[in-house]
Amino acid sequence: MGLEASKKGLFVQQSALYTTGHNISNANTEGYTRQRVNMQATPGFPHPGLNSPQYPGHMGTGVEAHSIQRMRDEFTDRQFRQETGKLGYWDSTLKSINQMEDILNEPSEFGINQAFTEFWKAFQDLSAQPTDSAARKVAVARAESLAEAFNYNYTQLETIQGNLGNEIAVSTQQINTILEKIALINDQVKTLEPNGYVTNDLYDARDLLVDKLNEYIPVSIERIPSGGLASEVAEGSLKITYQGKVLVEGKYHGEIAVNDSQDPPKQIDGAIDGGAYSPFGGLTITTAKPLNSEGTVKSGAEYENTSPPITYETLYNSHGGRGQLLALIDSYGHAPHNGTSGLYPDMMAELNKVAETFVQVFNAAHAQGFPLDPATKINDFFKPTGTPAAKTMGVNGDIVSNPNSIAASSREKEEGNGRWALELSNLQFANIRPGVTITVPGATNSITINGDLGGFTFQDFYTGIIGDLAVMGDKAITNQFNSQTQMITVSNQRASMNSVSLDEEMTNMITFQQAYNANARMITVVDETLDKIINGMGRVGL
Repeated sequence: MGLEASKKGLFVQQSALYTTGHNISNANTEGYTRQRVNMQATPGFPHPGLNSPQYPGHMGTGVEAHSIQRMRDEFTDRQFRQETGKLGYWDSTLKSINQMEDILNEPSEFGINQAFTEFWKAFQDLSAQPTDSAARKVAVARAESLAEAFNYNYTQLETIQGNLGNEIAVSTQQINTILEKIALINDQVKTLEPNGYVTNDLYDARDLLVDKLNEYIPVSIERIPSGGLASEVAEGSLKITYQGKVLVEGKYHGEIAVNDSQDPPKQIDGAIDGGAYSPFGGLTITTAKPLNSEGTVKSGAEYENTSPPITYETLYNSHGGRGQLLALIDSYGHAPHNGTSGLYPDMMAELNKVAETFVQVFNAAHAQGFPLDPATKINDFFKPTGTPAAKTMGVNGDIVSNPNSIAASSREKEEGNGRWALELSNLQFANIRPGVTITVPGATNSITINGDLGGFTFQDFYTGIIGDLAVMGDKAITNQFNSQTQMITVSNQRASMNSVSLDEEMTNMITFQQAYNANARMITVVDETLDKIINGMGRVGL
């Protein structure tokens, strides 16, 4: 009996040492959770029964390893995953805003605002020297620079929007891949757990996938017991839901699709459709268990779409959080919601509004003036080649080839009269709203403004756009910092429970080693005792 108790002690302490070694080996493994051997006393002797021998006490029989358990706290895990989703949302949003700020690059010597300033100055100079061909060429060059600034910024914003669409497609594929991997691990867990195994390393791999999944979309998790002879510490398979739809259940997994607003819808992939990027139209989820019309599970990997598209409003107002995928949709573009259609579509619309209104107002004003030669009169100074104006605007080719056709005079056949060029330059101070009329003293013509920038000047309106972008950037930086700070706090709390401490493991190693040595010594003592009884007793007189 003494040998058996000590033998059990040897085996259990040996298991504890092996587990400690496993922890130390994985101290730097991503997603690894430290493990411990749960020890418990084996049933005492004798066992209750009518024929049980009568002893004055209930003798202990040793120790056994009840289970090897991961050290996890589900409450901290939930907090961590919630913060992961928030940080993913603000990280992606801040990245999109930073890219936009890099494109617009304001204030700078090469942005739209500076191009406006140089354009107005060129017409001021032209008003002082209306017959000077060099001044006219400079005015044309400054106008081309202004048009090119609009073209470049709009095109670059459109390119980034396409990249965001590509990123949405990649994120969608990544989410579906994660769902498939989780379902595969679920299948392995459900196979092993009923036989009494505790698959700690599979649990770690699955939890790491769930952590990554929550960076994209905030999911809910439910544990489903495996049954059979499953251990008390077995964690079962995971049932994962999103927006009330089951994404993973056991070995089955669903899929998500992020579709545009076309009819029929197509998955967003960043490609231009019909000359523009089609905004987000809805998120479609397939069910985790593919069912036939009779309600039985299909035999193959075929899925039925049993979910109507989830709208942007539902995703945005979800109480479970947002995540990186929604941040990409916010930046890429969606149906109008609370006055916005997405970070990049809104910026491009505002930029186009400035360009379109400027072209309209300046062309209307230019048409009221007179060139050096009445025969070369051209009304439209700027001539967009299509829509949107910000992307296609350019200086009229006839004016580029003949700068003398710039209407710098306020009266016909007055070559030295540059008052209309000055009035064109003074449009920089005009508060653009419909119905405003601008006249030149002594002139027979006037400008009636039909555009509308809410009473702001062109540059003030553009500066307001940049100011709004700065406010959004500041908000994103603040929220990203707050989310990151909270994430670090929760992550540290989680690490205090989950991660491997080499100091603690070294202490455990010494503890288990000493216990192992003590059990070995106990076996030696029992062996010596038995040797005395067997070989030393009954030998008197021999």
